[in-house]
Amino acid sequence: MKNPPKLVIDTNILVAATRNRRGPSFALMQIIRLGQVKMCCSPALFLEYEDVLKRPTHLLASGLSGSDIDAILNELAGTMEPVITHYQWRPQLRDPADEMVLEAAANAHAQAIVTYNLRDFGPAKLFGIPVLNPEQTFQHFRLKAIRSTQP
Repeated sequence: MKNPPKLVIDTNILVAATRNRRGPSFALMQIIRLGQVKMCCSPALFLEYEDVLKRPTHLLASGLSGSDIDAILNELAGTMEPVITHYQWRPQLRDPADEMVLEAAANAHAQAIVTYNLRDFGPAKLFGIPVLNPEQTFQHFRLKAIRSTQP
């Protein structure tokens, strides 16, 4: 098998995946779990995942507990490619909170950033990094979604 595409996943994709098990974000996370795609993540970005996913509003909307989030993140951490941020190119983006996503992607030599904030990541093109939503990611890399048997 050839090397799987390396992606950096924006936090909004994880939020969507925890809220809807039938959506494209959940499908993307499933193929990451199975190694068809390599998720790259810096420590700062991982801490953001945890912070956002454990906010009371997100826990309520997802129906998950803090322990559930810990289990999800622990499983993901075991499959991720860690990214050490050697270079920072701030500021590049309108939203300072998005800078760590772009930095992780640039330092990982990622093949795409996956986000629902496509417009906010326009400067990623200067780094040669495509910015895609989950549906576009499946098309761009010719990935096939895995049918879930879970409700």
